[in-house]
Amino acid sequence: MEGADGNADGASRPERAIRAMIGPDARLVIAALTGILLAVVMIVRGRLHPFIGLLCGAFTVGLLAGLPLPEVAKAVQKGVGDIVGGTGLVVALGLSLGAMLHLSGGAVSLARSALRLTGARAAPWATLGIAIVVGLPLFFETGLVLLLPIVVAAADELAGRDGVDRDAAKLRLIMPALAGLGVVHALVPPHPGPLLAVEALGANLGLTMVYGIAIAIPTAIVAGPLLAMVVARGVRLEPPVASGPAIDVAPPPRLLSLLIVLMPVLLIATGEIGQMVPGQKGAGWLVAAANPVVALLLTNLLALPMLFGRRLRDVAIQDAVWRETMGAAGAILLAIGAGGALKQVLVTAGLSDLLARTVLMYAISPLLLGWLVAVAIRLAAGSATVATITAVGIMPGVVAGSGASPELVVLAIGAGSVFFSHVNDPGFWLVKSYVGTSTADTFRTWSMLETTISVVGLALVMVASHVV
Repeated sequence: MEGADGNADGASRPERAIRAMIGPDARLVIAALTGILLAVVMIVRGRLHPFIGLLCGAFTVGLLAGLPLPEVAKAVQKGVGDIVGGTGLVVALGLSLGAMLHLSGGAVSLARSALRLTGARAAPWATLGIAIVVGLPLFFETGLVLLLPIVVAAADELAGRDGVDRDAAKLRLIMPALAGLGVVHALVPPHPGPLLAVEALGANLGLTMVYGIAIAIPTAIVAGPLLAMVVARGVRLEPPVASGPAIDVAPPPRLLSLLIVLMPVLLIATGEIGQMVPGQKGAGWLVAAANPVVALLLTNLLALPMLFGRRLRDVAIQDAVWRETMGAAGAILLAIGAGGALKQVLVTAGLSDLLARTVLMYAISPLLLGWLVAVAIRLAAGSATVATITAVGIMPGVVAGSGASPELVVLAIGAGSVFFSHVNDPGFWLVKSYVGTSTADTFRTWSMLETTISVVGLALVMVASHVV
Protein backbone atom coordinates (compact mmCIF):
# COMPACT_ATOMS: atom_id res chain seq x y z
CA MET A 1 0.00 0.00 0.00
CA GLU A 2 1.39 3.37 -0.99
CA GLY A 3 1.64 6.40 1.26
CA ALA A 4 -0.07 9.71 0.58
CA ASP A 5 2.82 10.91 -1.56
CA GLY A 6 3.03 7.71 -3.58
CA ASN A 7 5.84 6.01 -1.66
CA ALA A 8 5.38 2.30 -1.04
CA ASP A 9 6.97 2.31 2.43
CA GLY A 10 5.03 5.35 3.62
CA ALA A 11 8.14 7.46 4.18
CA SER A 12 7.89 11.21 3.73
CA ARG A 13 9.79 13.04 1.02
CA PRO A 14 12.36 14.51 3.52
CA GLU A 15 13.01 11.05 4.94
CA ARG A 16 13.45 9.55 1.45
CA ALA A 17 15.84 12.39 0.62
CA ILE A 18 17.91 11.63 3.72
CA ARG A 19 18.01 7.94 2.78
CA ALA A 20 19.22 8.84 -0.68
CA MET A 21 21.96 11.12 0.68
CA ILE A 22 23.40 8.66 3.16
CA GLY A 23 23.66 4.88 3.17
CA PRO A 24 22.14 2.65 5.85
CA ASP A 25 25.51 2.10 7.58
CA ALA A 26 26.26 5.82 7.74
CA ARG A 27 22.74 6.47 9.01
CA LEU A 28 23.23 3.92 11.79
CA VAL A 29 26.56 5.47 12.84
CA ILE A 30 25.03 8.97 12.84
CA ALA A 31 22.05 7.71 14.89
CA ALA A 32 24.37 6.08 17.44
CA LEU A 33 26.58 9.15 17.78
CA THR A 34 23.59 11.48 18.06
CA GLY A 35 21.90 9.38 20.74
CA ILE A 36 25.07 9.08 22.80
CA LEU A 37 25.78 12.82 22.44
CA LEU A 38 22.26 13.63 23.61
CA ALA A 39 22.75 11.43 26.67
CA VAL A 40 26.03 13.21 27.47
CA VAL A 41 24.46 16.66 27.15
CA MET A 42 21.54 15.71 29.38
CA ILE A 43 23.85 14.22 32.03
CA VAL A 44 26.64 16.81 31.98
CA ARG A 45 24.87 20.03 31.01
CA GLY A 46 21.35 19.23 32.15
CA ARG A 47 22.54 17.66 35.44
CA LEU A 48 20.05 14.82 34.97
CA HIS A 49 20.65 11.37 36.40
CA PRO A 50 22.33 8.95 33.95
CA PHE A 51 19.19 6.80 34.15
CA ILE A 52 17.13 9.47 32.34
CA GLY A 53 19.88 10.61 30.00
CA LEU A 54 20.76 7.09 28.82
CA LEU A 55 17.11 6.13 28.30
CA CYS A 56 16.54 9.23 26.17
CA GLY A 57 19.70 8.42 24.25
CA ALA A 58 18.46 4.87 23.64
CA PHE A 59 15.13 6.03 22.20
CA THR A 60 16.90 8.62 20.07
CA VAL A 61 19.24 6.02 18.56
CA GLY A 62 16.38 3.69 17.72
CA LEU A 63 14.16 6.30 16.13
CA LEU A 64 16.94 7.93 14.09
CA ALA A 65 18.07 4.48 12.93
CA GLY A 66 14.60 3.92 11.49
CA LEU A 67 13.19 1.46 14.04
CA PRO A 68 9.43 1.74 14.78
CA LEU A 69 8.69 3.20 18.21
CA PRO A 70 7.10 -0.04 19.56
CA GLU A 71 10.22 -1.98 18.55
CA VAL A 72 12.47 0.58 20.26
CA ALA A 73 10.37 0.32 23.43
CA LYS A 74 10.66 -3.49 23.39
CA ALA A 75 14.44 -3.27 22.95
CA VAL A 76 14.69 -0.83 25.88
CA GLN A 77 12.64 -3.13 28.13
CA LYS A 78 14.70 -6.18 27.13
CA GLY A 79 17.98 -4.35 27.70
CA VAL A 80 17.00 -3.19 31.18
CA GLY A 81 15.58 -6.60 32.11
CA ASP A 82 18.65 -8.53 30.95
CA ILE A 83 21.06 -6.34 32.91
CA VAL A 84 19.08 -5.93 36.12
CA GLY A 85 18.00 -9.57 36.13
CA GLY A 86 21.56 -10.85 35.74
CA THR A 87 24.25 -8.42 36.81
CA GLY A 88 21.81 -6.70 39.18
CA LEU A 89 21.98 -9.63 41.59
CA VAL A 90 25.78 -9.45 41.67
CA VAL A 91 25.58 -5.68 42.22
CA ALA A 92 23.19 -5.99 45.16
CA LEU A 93 25.08 -8.86 46.82
CA GLY A 94 28.42 -7.11 46.33
CA LEU A 95 27.07 -3.92 47.88
CA SER A 96 25.63 -5.75 50.89
CA LEU A 97 28.96 -7.50 51.49
CA GLY A 98 30.74 -4.16 51.25
CA ALA A 99 28.29 -2.63 53.73
CA MET A 100 28.98 -5.44 56.21
CA LEU A 101 32.75 -5.02 55.93
CA HIS A 102 32.35 -1.26 56.32
CA LEU A 103 29.96 -1.21 59.27
CA SER A 104 31.72 -3.98 61.18
CA GLY A 105 35.07 -2.20 60.87
CA GLY A 106 36.59 -5.35 59.32
CA ALA A 107 38.13 -3.66 56.28
CA VAL A 108 39.43 -0.78 58.39
CA SER A 109 41.21 -3.03 60.89
CA LEU A 110 42.65 -5.15 58.07
CA ALA A 111 44.09 -2.13 56.27
CA ARG A 112 45.49 -0.51 59.42
CA SER A 113 47.18 -3.72 60.49
CA ALA A 114 48.86 -4.14 57.12
CA LEU A 115 50.09 -0.54 57.10
CA ARG A 116 51.53 -0.89 60.61
CA LEU A 117 53.71 -3.74 59.40
CA THR A 118 55.45 -1.55 56.83
CA GLY A 119 57.65 1.49 57.16
CA ALA A 120 57.47 4.66 55.12
CA ARG A 121 59.55 3.21 52.29
CA ALA A 122 57.35 0.15 51.73
CA ALA A 123 54.03 1.86 52.52
CA PRO A 124 53.09 2.65 48.86
CA TRP A 125 53.49 -1.01 47.95
CA ALA A 126 51.53 -2.05 51.01
CA THR A 127 48.63 0.24 50.12
CA LEU A 128 48.67 -1.15 46.57
CA GLY A 129 48.45 -4.71 47.85
CA ILE A 130 45.74 -3.85 50.38
CA ALA A 131 43.64 -2.13 47.71
CA ILE A 132 43.88 -5.08 45.32
CA VAL A 133 42.92 -7.59 48.03
CA VAL A 134 40.15 -5.51 49.64
CA GLY A 135 38.92 -4.33 46.24
CA LEU A 136 38.30 -7.86 44.90
CA PRO A 137 34.79 -8.30 46.37
CA LEU A 138 33.88 -4.59 46.62
CA PHE A 139 32.65 -1.99 44.17
CA PHE A 140 35.11 0.77 43.41
CA GLU A 141 33.04 3.39 45.24
CA THR A 142 32.68 1.16 48.31
CA GLY A 143 36.38 0.36 48.40
CA LEU A 144 37.20 4.03 47.98
CA VAL A 145 35.02 5.09 50.91
CA LEU A 146 36.47 2.31 53.05
CA LEU A 147 40.15 2.66 52.26
CA LEU A 148 40.94 6.28 51.49
CA PRO A 149 40.31 7.69 54.99
CA ILE A 150 42.62 4.98 56.38
CA VAL A 151 45.30 5.60 53.76
CA VAL A 152 45.09 9.36 54.26
CA ALA A 153 45.50 8.92 58.03
CA ALA A 154 48.50 6.64 57.47
CA ALA A 155 49.93 9.14 55.00
CA ASP A 156 49.66 11.88 57.62
CA GLU A 157 51.70 9.74 60.01
CA LEU A 158 54.36 8.70 57.49
CA ALA A 159 54.68 11.79 55.27
CA GLY A 160 56.60 14.99 55.67
CA ARG A 161 59.75 13.59 57.24
CA ASP A 162 63.20 14.98 56.53
CA GLY A 163 61.83 18.02 54.73
CA VAL A 164 60.00 16.00 52.06
CA ASP A 165 56.98 17.67 50.41
CA ARG A 166 54.20 16.47 52.71
CA ASP A 167 51.41 16.53 50.13
CA ALA A 168 53.53 14.74 47.55
CA ALA A 169 54.45 12.09 50.11
CA LYS A 170 50.77 11.58 50.95
CA LEU A 171 49.88 11.18 47.28
CA ARG A 172 52.54 8.50 46.94
CA LEU A 173 50.46 6.44 49.36
CA ILE A 174 47.03 7.46 48.07
CA MET A 175 47.58 6.88 44.35
CA PRO A 176 48.64 3.20 44.74
CA ALA A 177 45.42 2.60 46.68
CA LEU A 178 43.40 4.20 43.85
CA ALA A 179 45.31 2.15 41.28
CA GLY A 180 44.68 -1.11 43.13
CA LEU A 181 40.95 -0.43 43.37
CA GLY A 182 40.78 0.73 39.75
CA VAL A 183 42.46 -2.28 38.15
CA VAL A 184 40.36 -4.93 39.88
CA HIS A 185 37.21 -2.95 39.08
CA ALA A 186 38.12 -2.92 35.38
CA LEU A 187 39.80 -6.29 34.87
CA VAL A 188 38.88 -8.90 37.49
CA PRO A 189 35.56 -10.74 37.92
CA PRO A 190 33.35 -10.91 39.98
CA HIS A 191 33.19 -7.15 39.50
CA PRO A 192 30.00 -6.50 37.52
CA GLY A 193 31.60 -5.08 34.37
CA PRO A 194 34.07 -7.92 33.67
CA LEU A 195 31.51 -10.49 34.86
CA LEU A 196 28.87 -9.20 32.45
CA ALA A 197 31.42 -9.24 29.63
CA VAL A 198 32.32 -12.85 30.44
CA GLU A 199 28.67 -13.88 30.16
CA ALA A 200 27.94 -11.86 27.03
CA LEU A 201 30.99 -13.04 25.08
CA GLY A 202 30.94 -16.65 26.26
CA ALA A 203 34.36 -16.36 27.89
CA ASN A 204 35.67 -18.80 30.47
CA LEU A 205 35.29 -17.21 33.90
CA GLY A 206 38.28 -18.97 35.47
CA LEU A 207 40.65 -18.08 32.62
CA THR A 208 39.41 -14.49 32.63
CA MET A 209 40.14 -14.21 36.36
CA VAL A 210 43.65 -15.66 35.89
CA TYR A 211 44.46 -13.43 32.91
CA GLY A 212 42.86 -10.44 34.62
CA ILE A 213 44.90 -10.76 37.81
CA ALA A 214 48.09 -11.36 35.80
CA ILE A 215 47.50 -8.15 33.83
CA ALA A 216 46.10 -6.15 36.75
CA ILE A 217 49.17 -6.44 38.99
CA PRO A 218 51.79 -4.91 36.64
CA THR A 219 49.23 -2.38 35.42
CA ALA A 220 48.58 -1.26 39.02
CA ILE A 221 52.30 -0.96 39.68
CA VAL A 222 52.74 1.39 36.72
CA ALA A 223 49.59 3.41 37.42
CA GLY A 224 50.14 3.57 41.18
CA PRO A 225 53.60 3.80 42.80
CA LEU A 226 55.49 4.61 39.58
CA LEU A 227 53.06 7.22 38.24
CA ALA A 228 52.83 8.85 41.67
CA MET A 229 56.55 9.59 41.56
CA VAL A 230 55.97 11.66 38.41
CA VAL A 231 52.71 13.51 39.03
CA ALA A 232 52.67 14.03 42.82
CA ARG A 233 55.08 16.97 42.94
CA GLY A 234 53.45 20.36 43.26
CA VAL A 235 49.96 19.03 44.03
CA ARG A 236 48.36 20.69 47.05
CA LEU A 237 45.79 18.85 49.17
CA GLU A 238 42.90 20.20 51.21
CA PRO A 239 41.59 18.33 54.27
CA PRO A 240 39.51 15.43 52.87
CA VAL A 241 36.18 14.18 54.14
CA ALA A 242 36.27 11.51 56.82
CA SER A 243 34.39 8.26 57.03
CA GLY A 244 34.05 5.42 59.51
CA PRO A 245 31.66 2.76 60.73
CA ALA A 246 28.24 4.20 61.48
CA ILE A 247 27.46 1.75 64.32
CA ASP A 248 29.22 0.85 67.55
CA VAL A 249 30.51 -2.70 67.14
CA ALA A 250 33.81 -4.40 67.99
CA PRO A 251 35.90 -5.03 64.86
CA PRO A 252 36.21 -8.73 63.94
CA PRO A 253 39.59 -10.52 63.97
CA ARG A 254 41.80 -9.51 61.06
CA LEU A 255 42.17 -13.01 59.63
CA LEU A 256 38.39 -13.39 59.67
CA SER A 257 38.00 -10.14 57.73
CA LEU A 258 40.61 -11.31 55.20
CA LEU A 259 38.76 -14.61 54.74
CA ILE A 260 35.49 -12.77 54.05
CA VAL A 261 37.19 -10.49 51.54
CA LEU A 262 38.72 -13.42 49.63
CA MET A 263 35.86 -15.90 49.95
CA PRO A 264 33.92 -15.02 46.73
CA VAL A 265 37.08 -15.24 44.64
CA LEU A 266 38.15 -18.50 46.32
CA LEU A 267 34.73 -20.08 45.75
CA ILE A 268 34.62 -19.10 42.09
CA ALA A 269 38.23 -20.21 41.52
CA THR A 270 37.54 -23.55 43.26
CA GLY A 271 34.52 -24.17 41.08
CA GLU A 272 36.34 -23.32 37.85
CA ILE A 273 39.60 -25.14 38.62
CA GLY A 274 37.80 -28.13 40.14
CA GLN A 275 35.99 -28.79 36.88
CA MET A 276 39.35 -29.22 35.15
CA VAL A 277 39.97 -32.37 37.22
CA PRO A 278 39.19 -35.51 35.18
CA GLY A 279 35.68 -36.74 35.89
CA GLN A 280 34.59 -33.52 37.65
CA LYS A 281 33.49 -31.52 34.61
CA GLY A 282 29.92 -30.37 35.20
CA ALA A 283 29.78 -31.57 38.82
CA GLY A 284 26.83 -29.81 40.41
CA TRP A 285 28.58 -28.45 43.49
CA LEU A 286 31.50 -27.13 41.43
CA VAL A 287 29.17 -25.46 38.93
CA ALA A 288 27.32 -23.84 41.84
CA ALA A 289 30.55 -22.66 43.50
CA ALA A 290 31.69 -21.07 40.22
CA ASN A 291 28.45 -19.12 39.90
CA PRO A 292 29.11 -15.54 41.15
CA VAL A 293 25.58 -15.13 42.51
CA VAL A 294 25.87 -18.32 44.56
CA ALA A 295 29.40 -17.43 45.71
CA LEU A 296 28.38 -13.94 46.83
CA LEU A 297 25.16 -15.15 48.48
CA LEU A 298 27.06 -17.79 50.51
CA THR A 299 29.65 -15.17 51.47
CA ASN A 300 26.89 -12.80 52.61
CA LEU A 301 25.27 -15.50 54.74
CA LEU A 302 28.58 -16.41 56.36
CA ALA A 303 29.71 -12.80 56.75
CA LEU A 304 26.82 -11.82 59.00
CA PRO A 305 27.70 -14.14 61.93
CA MET A 306 31.46 -13.97 61.29
CA LEU A 307 31.60 -10.15 61.29
CA PHE A 308 28.87 -9.30 63.83
CA GLY A 309 28.73 -12.39 66.05
CA ARG A 310 25.73 -12.53 68.37
CA ARG A 311 24.76 -8.98 67.43
CA LEU A 312 23.76 -9.95 63.90
CA ARG A 313 20.09 -10.01 65.01
CA ASP A 314 20.21 -6.47 66.40
CA VAL A 315 17.66 -4.33 64.60
CA ALA A 316 20.09 -1.39 64.44
CA ILE A 317 22.76 -3.47 62.72
CA GLN A 318 20.37 -5.04 60.22
CA ASP A 319 18.82 -1.66 59.41
CA ALA A 320 22.25 -0.06 58.94
CA VAL A 321 23.51 -2.83 56.63
CA TRP A 322 20.49 -2.86 54.36
CA ARG A 323 19.97 0.90 54.40
CA GLU A 324 23.54 1.39 53.17
CA THR A 325 23.13 -1.39 50.61
CA MET A 326 19.83 -0.26 49.13
CA GLY A 327 20.74 3.41 49.00
CA ALA A 328 23.74 2.67 46.79
CA ALA A 329 22.05 -0.15 44.87
CA GLY A 330 19.18 2.04 43.67
CA ALA A 331 21.36 4.55 41.84
CA ILE A 332 23.72 1.90 40.44
CA LEU A 333 20.98 -0.44 39.19
CA LEU A 334 19.10 2.40 37.49
CA ALA A 335 22.25 3.61 35.74
CA ILE A 336 23.42 0.20 34.52
CA GLY A 337 19.86 -0.76 33.56
CA ALA A 338 19.62 2.30 31.32
CA GLY A 339 23.05 1.43 29.94
CA GLY A 340 21.67 -2.00 29.09
CA ALA A 341 18.77 -0.33 27.28
CA LEU A 342 21.15 1.75 25.15
CA LYS A 343 23.20 -1.37 24.39
CA GLN A 344 20.15 -3.38 23.31
CA VAL A 345 18.87 -0.63 21.02
CA LEU A 346 22.30 -0.39 19.37
CA VAL A 347 22.27 -4.17 18.86
CA THR A 348 18.69 -4.20 17.54
CA ALA A 349 19.47 -1.37 15.14
CA GLY A 350 22.35 -3.44 13.72
CA LEU A 351 25.50 -1.77 15.06
CA SER A 352 26.93 -5.11 16.21
CA ASP A 353 26.63 -6.54 12.69
CA LEU A 354 28.14 -3.37 11.21
CA LEU A 355 31.19 -3.60 13.48
CA ALA A 356 31.62 -7.29 12.67
CA ARG A 357 31.62 -6.53 8.95
CA THR A 358 34.07 -3.66 9.47
CA VAL A 359 36.53 -5.88 11.36
CA LEU A 360 36.44 -8.55 8.64
CA MET A 361 36.70 -5.98 5.85
CA TYR A 362 39.56 -3.87 7.21
CA ALA A 363 41.34 -6.42 9.45
CA ILE A 364 40.97 -4.29 12.60
CA SER A 365 42.12 -6.08 15.74
CA PRO A 366 39.03 -7.14 17.76
CA LEU A 367 40.97 -6.30 20.92
CA LEU A 368 41.65 -2.75 19.75
CA LEU A 369 38.08 -2.33 18.48
CA GLY A 370 36.58 -3.46 21.79
CA TRP A 371 38.89 -1.07 23.62
CA LEU A 372 38.00 1.86 21.33
CA VAL A 373 34.25 1.26 21.65
CA ALA A 374 34.53 1.11 25.46
CA VAL A 375 36.67 4.28 25.47
CA ALA A 376 34.06 6.14 23.40
CA ILE A 377 31.19 5.13 25.70
CA ARG A 378 33.28 5.85 28.80
CA LEU A 379 34.08 9.39 27.64
CA ALA A 380 30.46 9.94 26.68
CA ALA A 381 28.56 8.36 29.59
CA GLY A 382 31.13 8.57 32.42
CA SER A 383 30.41 5.11 33.82
CA ALA A 384 32.89 2.25 33.46
CA THR A 385 30.15 -0.33 33.96
CA VAL A 386 27.87 1.31 31.36
CA ALA A 387 30.81 1.46 28.93
CA THR A 388 31.44 -2.26 29.42
CA ILE A 389 27.76 -3.15 29.06
CA THR A 390 27.42 -1.20 25.82
CA ALA A 391 30.67 -2.47 24.30
CA VAL A 392 30.12 -6.16 25.03
CA GLY A 393 26.60 -5.93 23.67
CA ILE A 394 27.84 -5.09 20.20
CA MET A 395 30.99 -7.28 20.19
CA PRO A 396 29.75 -10.95 20.11
CA GLY A 397 29.54 -10.97 16.31
CA VAL A 398 33.07 -9.57 16.10
CA VAL A 399 34.44 -12.23 18.46
CA ALA A 400 32.65 -15.05 16.65
CA GLY A 401 33.73 -13.85 13.21
CA SER A 402 37.35 -13.15 14.06
CA GLY A 403 38.15 -16.10 16.30
CA ALA A 404 39.70 -13.81 18.92
CA SER A 405 40.07 -15.02 22.51
CA PRO A 406 36.86 -13.93 24.27
CA GLU A 407 38.76 -13.73 27.57
CA LEU A 408 41.20 -11.19 26.15
CA VAL A 409 38.39 -9.22 24.49
CA VAL A 410 36.73 -9.01 27.92
CA LEU A 411 39.94 -7.54 29.37
CA ALA A 412 40.47 -5.14 26.45
CA ILE A 413 36.94 -3.79 26.94
CA GLY A 414 37.52 -3.55 30.69
CA ALA A 415 40.69 -1.55 30.10
CA GLY A 416 38.88 0.80 27.73
CA SER A 417 36.03 1.30 30.19
CA VAL A 418 38.22 3.28 32.63
CA PHE A 419 39.88 5.63 30.13
CA PHE A 420 40.20 9.26 31.34
CA SER A 421 37.69 9.78 34.12
CA HIS A 422 36.37 13.34 33.92
CA VAL A 423 33.49 15.53 35.08
CA ASN A 424 30.65 13.23 33.96
CA ASP A 425 32.02 10.39 36.11
CA PRO A 426 30.72 10.33 39.71
CA GLY A 427 33.99 8.65 40.70
CA PHE A 428 35.88 11.80 39.64
CA TRP A 429 34.07 13.90 42.25
CA LEU A 430 34.25 11.15 44.87
CA VAL A 431 38.03 10.93 44.48
CA LYS A 432 38.33 14.73 44.53
CA SER A 433 36.42 14.88 47.84
CA TYR A 434 38.26 12.07 49.58
CA VAL A 435 41.76 12.96 48.39
CA GLY A 436 41.37 16.73 48.78
CA THR A 437 42.67 17.78 45.36
CA SER A 438 41.48 20.75 43.31
CA THR A 439 39.58 20.03 40.10
CA ALA A 440 42.69 20.72 38.02
CA ASP A 441 44.85 18.48 40.20
CA THR A 442 42.20 15.74 40.11
CA PHE A 443 42.65 15.72 36.33
CA ARG A 444 46.41 15.64 36.82
CA THR A 445 46.35 12.73 39.26
CA TRP A 446 43.17 10.65 39.11
CA SER A 447 42.32 11.15 35.43
CA MET A 448 45.92 10.42 34.48
CA LEU A 449 45.92 7.32 36.70
CA GLU A 450 42.77 5.93 35.04
CA THR A 451 44.16 6.64 31.58
CA THR A 452 47.38 4.85 32.49
CA ILE A 453 45.41 1.80 33.64
CA SER A 454 43.52 1.84 30.34
CA VAL A 455 46.55 2.18 28.05
CA VAL A 456 48.89 -0.15 29.95
CA GLY A 457 46.09 -2.67 30.34
CA LEU A 458 45.47 -2.68 26.57
CA ALA A 459 49.19 -2.99 25.85
CA LEU A 460 49.49 -6.05 28.13
CA VAL A 461 46.36 -7.59 26.62
CA MET A 462 47.88 -7.19 23.15
CA VAL A 463 51.09 -8.83 24.37
CA ALA A 464 49.10 -11.66 25.93
CA SER A 465 47.29 -12.26 22.63
CA HIS A 466 50.60 -13.47 21.18
CA VAL A 467 51.14 -15.89 24.08
CA VAL A 468 47.76 -17.48 24.87
